[in-house]
Amino acid sequence: SSVSQMPVAEGKSVQQTVELLTRKLEMLGAEKQGTFCVDCETYHTAASTLGSQGQAGKLMYVMHNSEYPLSCFALFENGPCLIADTNFDVLMVKLKGFFQSAKASKIETRGTRYQYCDFLVKVGTVTMGPSARGISVEVEYGPCVVASDCWNLLLEFLQSFLGSHTPAAPAVFGNRHDAVYGPADTMAQYMELFNKIRKQQQVPVAGIR
Repeated sequence: SSVSQMPVAEGKSVQQTVELLTRKLEMLGAEKQGTFCVDCETYHTAASTLGSQGQAGKLMYVMHNSEYPLSCFALFENGPCLIADTNFDVLMVKLKGFFQSAKASKIETRGTRYQYCDFLVKVGTVTMGPSARGISVEVEYGPCVVASDCWNLLLEFLQSFLGSHTPAAPAVFGNRHDAVYGPADTMAQYMELFNKIRKQQQVPVAGIR
């Protein structure tokens, strides 16, 4: 899978840009296959566990993906990804002495899934609180699980509807070049995308209403 951000078209809103993209997909012959949602909540290391050494707190991201309804993903930045069952959320409440939820940190993307031959495409609106903050595009090539074997094919398909906004190969591909690609690699890409969008919100973004 490749997960990337689509910039908002000039003079258009987030919703209008999503509609332009989905129309392009439908013109290619892609068919709607339901909806999807990926969400992410940020936790930071509780101050009481840092001691007096002046250590920097670590951030942990607890994520869910509707493609894997029985799983919960816990990711550290530049670190491992733990895949647990959905009860992990309950465990996080019990771990509040170690990890505390960052206020107003929830970010999610939701939208429509499209099937086009062997490709699964998900175009989502990224929201924080009540407002739309950006657009996510995930493209998955189903028959292959080794990134280096199918990136050129994936790239060609991405170019067919993203044009000049086609992303470069995801950083996670570099680490998994000849290894089997798994759900944790997709979640790591969503984590990077959400963090990028959060940082962009620190300055006003033109074209987003």
